Amino acid sequence: MTTITAGTDTESLGAARLALVLAVAMAAVVGTALGFEHIGGYIPCALCLEQRPPYYFGVPVMIAAAIAATMRAPRIVTRALFLAGGGLMLYGAGLGSYHAGVEWGWWPGPADCGGAAGLTTDASSLLADLNAVTPPACNEAALRVLGLSFAGWNVFASLILAAGCLRGAFSRRA
Repeated sequence: MTTITAGTDTESLGAARLALVLAVAMAAVVGTALGFEHIGGYIPCALCLEQRPPYYFGVPVMIAAAIAATMRAPRIVTRALFLAGGGLMLYGAGLGSYHAGVEWGWWPGPADCGGAAGLTTDASSLLADLNAVTPPACNEAALRVLGLSFAGWNVFASLILAAGCLRGAFSRRA
């Protein structure tokens, strides 16, 4: 009969460190997006906003993985948390790939993207709002850095983070 046991202290500490590094990296990625929005003034489109929840959920999952490893929980718990984090990041990479494809014109985006977000329903100020508020369209990159839009950089970051999570899940340390 095989029993599931926690790893050694050094293995647990390695898994905990990896989980904390991944949590901080995930927080940094979504924090950067929030910084561009709130400090830089870039208004996110609907697809941009859809790419954030994997990070919002991924950070606490990685913190839970760090706690599980530190507390020397059964390896299956820590591995499952790393797998969940990896799944979230792969999902995020898929969302970013879809959005980048929309920006490059490879496929159509959702019909509601670039609609009337932020507009009032007050008829007296509707015309003024139309002139003042320009909601971003999903098919236009707000900014490109080294040829990649925010969505493209999200794919890159998500894949790196997914690789780290999957490494944690299948490592001897977890």
